[in-house]
Amino acid sequence: MRVSLAQRRQGPGSTPRVLARGKPAKLLDPDGARVILGASVEAAGVDKPVAPGPASMFGPRGACLAAPAGPLFVCDTGHHRLLVWRRAPVDDGAPADYVIGQLDFSREGRNARGEVGQTTFNVPTGVAAAEGVLAVADAWNHRVLIWHGLPDAASRAPDVVVGQADFGHGLANRGGDHTRADTLNWCCGVAVVGGRLIVADTGNRRVLVWNEIPHANGAPADLVLGQRDFFSRDENSGEGGGPRGMRRPHDIAVAGGALFVADAGDNRVMAWRTWPRANGAPCDFVLGQADAFRLDHNRSAYLPSARSMNMPCAICAHGTQLIVADTANSRLIGFERRALAVGVDATLLAGQPNFEAKGDNRWSAPARDSLCWPYGVAASGGALAIADSGNNRVLLWDVAP
Repeated sequence: MRVSLAQRRQGPGSTPRVLARGKPAKLLDPDGARVILGASVEAAGVDKPVAPGPASMFGPRGACLAAPAGPLFVCDTGHHRLLVWRRAPVDDGAPADYVIGQLDFSREGRNARGEVGQTTFNVPTGVAAAEGVLAVADAWNHRVLIWHGLPDAASRAPDVVVGQADFGHGLANRGGDHTRADTLNWCCGVAVVGGRLIVADTGNRRVLVWNEIPHANGAPADLVLGQRDFFSRDENSGEGGGPRGMRRPHDIAVAGGALFVADAGDNRVMAWRTWPRANGAPCDFVLGQADAFRLDHNRSAYLPSARSMNMPCAICAHGTQLIVADTANSRLIGFERRALAVGVDATLLAGQPNFEAKGDNRWSAPARDSLCWPYGVAASGGALAIADSGNNRVLLWDVAP
């Protein structure tokens, strides 16, 4: 029988938040996730075949709670669908209430094995539910689908699409040779913050910003970061590294007026202390590297450290903390936002025993407190929703007290 979170926090396993310099504090509840959804691994650590159903997932890459009590939205990426729980699940393996993108829970396949449509998906990767808006990054249809008002049933179709002129098309950059302010290419991450829509346009190596949530199909973005203009898509802005360009931006977070971009391809997080106003504005500093011109994973070392990253694919803000899914190191790391500066050490850790450790599930079988290539992280209330992609599951995991 599982004990309550309150009971567990009274036990001897609690960890103080302030530890000696260089020692990680617990980012998340040390007893592990309070709810595990979609797990497909037997007790002996053997993978089960992943078949589509209301309680299964295949490589989920995005998850978010619209509010602490729900609803919960999960991008079940490998099954090309969006799973929805009307209330935040409280039991392991709880089935979803409905599915968007497939005719029913038993179906899978790109665009429901048909043509691109208003309610189909082709590798959905990022999801944001905030301010009464749901936005889903439909990566390989090269578009973002937007619901004005959170859907409460599978029949509720999205209201708006951006990246394409209408719901019936799905080509990268609308089939053109160049980018524009109204095109997308392999868009992986999406955020809804302060009335803005922000999209990590990964294949075009840029981030696009709409100053208002679009109400018309194909609306052009108002601001581009990572490139000097809307018509360029050069890796690292053609500069070989630096504070302006990006290689593979995957996710976005906004906190305290600052903007953060998880640039997975350059193994770093880019930070703007105040909201950028001009196209191609360079970031103020980076995390994960010693400076903006160094790009190697784990700072050219095999083992990670408190100040290095390896393909960070997701990022979120929780209270005073900035939390990064350090994907290829199979861990989450956390920073106190007030202490952020170029190359600063992380102080919080989850998924590994120390900052120098790496390995999928700590080179062992999956556990309640382990991770395998986490691709998505989002905060709501006192918990994180984590898309633990390599374990084919989503974790609802409370932040450590």
